[in-house]
Amino acid sequence: MRRPDRGALAAARAQVEAAAYRAGWSLAVHVPQRVVDSVLRTTADQLYGRGGVGIARLRSNLARAVPEADDAALDAVTRDAMRSYLRYWGEVFRLPRYTGDAAAVDEVIVVDHPERAFDMYASGRGMIAALPHMGNWDLMGAWACSNGLPLMTVMERLKPERLYDEFVAFREHIGMTVLPLRGGEPTMPRLAEHLRAGGFVCLLADRDMSRSGIGVELLGEAARMPVGPALLAQQTGAILFPATSRYDGDRLRMTVHEPVETRAGEDGLTAMTQDLADVFTAEIRRSPADWHMLQRVFEVDRRPDGGGP
Repeated sequence: MRRPDRGALAAARAQVEAAAYRAGWSLAVHVPQRVVDSVLRTTADQLYGRGGVGIARLRSNLARAVPEADDAALDAVTRDAMRSYLRYWGEVFRLPRYTGDAAAVDEVIVVDHPERAFDMYASGRGMIAALPHMGNWDLMGAWACSNGLPLMTVMERLKPERLYDEFVAFREHIGMTVLPLRGGEPTMPRLAEHLRAGGFVCLLADRDMSRSGIGVELLGEAARMPVGPALLAQQTGAILFPATSRYDGDRLRMTVHEPVETRAGEDGLTAMTQDLADVFTAEIRRSPADWHMLQRVFEVDRRPDGGGP
C-alpha cells in the first residue's frame, strides 16, 4: 500500500485549520458569547485530555512557574492554561465587534496605570512594549489602538499563506501595522524608523525565535529572550517597558509597568532584557494559567540531551 505523502497531509491539515479559524471569526461575532465560551471550554478540556507534544511542553514550562506544585496541582494548572488559551482565541474571534469602539473595548479590559502609556507616547520619544505570551495580547493591542496609541508589531508567518494574510488583515482592521517576521523586508529598520518618528512598537518577548537571543534567568532557569526590544531602545532612544495581562473574572486585566532603564553596550542589552524577564517571572507566577507557552523556552530543553517534547 502506498504511504500517504507527509507534505500533502501537512498541507491538508493546514487548510483544515485555516478553515476552522475563518469559521471561528464568522460564527463568534454572531453566536451568543455564553455559547462560544462553553464550546471553547469543552474543546480546551478535550485537547488537554488528548495530550500530545504541545500539552507536554506546556506542562513542562508551567512546572517552572509553580515549582511547589505536585503532579495533581500541575495537571490542574495545565488544564486551566488550555482553557485560558482557548478563551484568548474566543476573544480574538470576537474582536471585530470592538473595532474603533473604545467604550466596547473598555467593557472587557481594565488597565492598571494607563497614564504611563499616555505619558510615554506624549513624550515623542517613541515607545516599545515588551509582552509575554500571556492573557490576550490582541485585546491589549485593540485597547491601545482605540485609545489613540496605534501600534506596529511583528508577526510570525503562518501556513497556509492565506491564513497569515487573514490574520494580518484582522489586526490591521483593529488599527495595527503588521510586519512579517520573515519573508519580507528587514523588520528592524522599519521598527527603528517608526520609533524615531515617535511611534509605538509592541513585541512578544518571552521566546527567542532566532540565534541572537540574550541569555537571561526566567522563572529561576536559564532561558533566551529576543534582543530586539532592548536593541531598539538603545538605537533609537525609545522608552522600553513591559506590558502584561491576565484574566480577572470576566475581564482582562492589563498592566503597564514602569519603563526599563536604558543602558549602553552588550552588558546593557543583557541587563535590560533581564529586567524584562524579572517582570515576566513575577507576573507569570502571579497567574501561571494565563501563560500560553506551548514551545521550548528554557536552555535545558533546547539541548540535544534535554529530552522531552
